[in-house]
Amino acid sequence: MMKVFIADDEAIIREGLKYIIDWDELEFTICGEASNGEDTLKGILNLNPDLVLLDIRMPKLQGTDLAKLAREQKFKGHFIILSGYSDFKYAQTAIRYGVDFYLTKPIDEDELYHAVKTVKETIEKEKLHTNTMKHYREKAKYTILRDILLNSGGFSGVNPDEINLSASIYQVVIYENYNHDTFGLTYSFTDILKVTNQENNSFEYIKIHQKDVILLKGTFALERFCNVLHHYEEKPQKGSLLDSLFVTYGRLIYKLEDIHYSYEDALNLLNRRFFCEKDQHAIGYEQLPDFKDLVYEISSEETKLYSDKFCGYIQSFNRKMIADTLSALNKNLYYTRTDLSGIKLFLADIYLQIKQNMNHIYSTADIPFPTNSSVIDLIESKYYLYEIILFFSEQFEMLMNAIGNSTSESILDDIVYYINHNYCDNIKLETIALSLAITVPIWAKYSIKKWEKALILILIMCG
Repeated sequence: MMKVFIADDEAIIREGLKYIIDWDELEFTICGEASNGEDTLKGILNLNPDLVLLDIRMPKLQGTDLAKLAREQKFKGHFIILSGYSDFKYAQTAIRYGVDFYLTKPIDEDELYHAVKTVKETIEKEKLHTNTMKHYREKAKYTILRDILLNSGGFSGVNPDEINLSASIYQVVIYENYNHDTFGLTYSFTDILKVTNQENNSFEYIKIHQKDVILLKGTFALERFCNVLHHYEEKPQKGSLLDSLFVTYGRLIYKLEDIHYSYEDALNLLNRRFFCEKDQHAIGYEQLPDFKDLVYEISSEETKLYSDKFCGYIQSFNRKMIADTLSALNKNLYYTRTDLSGIKLFLADIYLQIKQNMNHIYSTADIPFPTNSSVIDLIESKYYLYEIILFFSEQFEMLMNAIGNSTSESILDDIVYYINHNYCDNIKLETIALSLAITVPIWAKYSIKKWEKALILILIMCG
C-alpha cells in the first residue's frame, strides 16, 4: 500500500478528505495528518509519504513554502495542493516545486479522484523504473565484483564509491556446508557475523562456480569475522552457526585491484580441505603452504617404497614404525602438487600392493582383505586424508591379527619370524633392522645361544 498524508488547518476538511474517496480502492493508506505547516513538514520528513494532500494556507508555514523546504531536504513524494485561491501566481509557484495538481476548494469528488488516480499511476511507473534501474545497477555491480575477484579486467574505470565497494581493507571468505552430504546452507553470513549489512556496507555476497563467496569490507566487518572465528576456536559449540559450515579465508587486502589475491588464497584453501584435521571448520591464509614448498613427488618408486615398508612392519608387528610411517606419508602428501584424484590413486596403489605382497607371502593364511574395487571405492569416497590414514591403520592391525605370531614375545623371535616368511627375497641385515626398528646394542640383552642362533640364521639368509 502507498501512503498519503493529509494537511489542512480545518479539522472538518481533514475528516472529509478521509472519506470523500475510497483510499483502499486506490491502494493508499492514511499515514498521518497535521493542522499547521511546521507539523506537516515534520510529518512528511518522518513518515516519507508517497502523496501529500496540502492546504496552501496554513498557520506557521504556507503550503508552497512547505513544498519548497521539503524538496530541499530530498523529499521525493507527490503533492496535491488544495486551495481556496485560483490565483495563477499560486499555481505557478506550486508547479515550480513539483506539485502534481492544484485543486481549488470546494473540492470536487470526481476531480480529486482523478488527481489521486493519476498520481498513483505515476508512482507505479516511478517504482517500476526505479526497480528496473536498481536491477541493472545490481547486475552491473555483480559483474564488476566478479571481474575483480577473478582478476579478469574491465573494471579499471570503475568508481568504487558509486557501487559501494570503497573500503580501507578487504578480505575474501568462501564457505560451504561442513557436512558434504547436506544440501543447501541453513544460515546466512549476516547471521554468523551478527551485522545488519544495510546497503551492503559490511560485506558483498556473490556466487562463483557454485561457491558462496563473501567480500568483507572495512575494519568492523573484519573484526566481527575474526571474533566469530576466535570464539568458535576457544569455545566450540555443537549446533552453533559455524558448526554447520566450513570456512576458508584469504589474506588481508588494501587495494581494490588486489582483492583477487585474497580470493585465490581462499579458493586454494578450499581445494586443500582434504588435508584438514577432524572437526576442523575453518582454515586461513596463514596455513597455505608456499608453492615452492610443494616438492614431494608421487611416483611408482614411492608406491613400492611405502608398500615394502608397511609389509615389513606388519610382519614384524612393529606398530610404532607403522604409526610413524603413516605420519610421514601424511606429511609428504601435504607437500605434493599432485591433485586430489592423483593422491587417492597413489594411496589405493599402496594398499593394493600391500595386499598382493601379503597374499603372496601368506598364501595359506585366511586374511579377510576387502575386494580391490571396494578398496578403490572407499578411498575415493573419503573427504579427508585422515580418514584414509585411519583406514590404513585399521587394516594393518587386522593383518597383524590375521597372520598372528604367538611366539613373538621378543625381538629375536620377530627376527626369526620375519626371515621365515621372506626367505625368497634378497634379505639384507639393514632391511631386517629397519623393519624391526632395532639397533645393535639391543642384541646384547640376549644369551650367547640365542645370539648364535640368530647370527647363523642371518648369515644363511643373507648369503
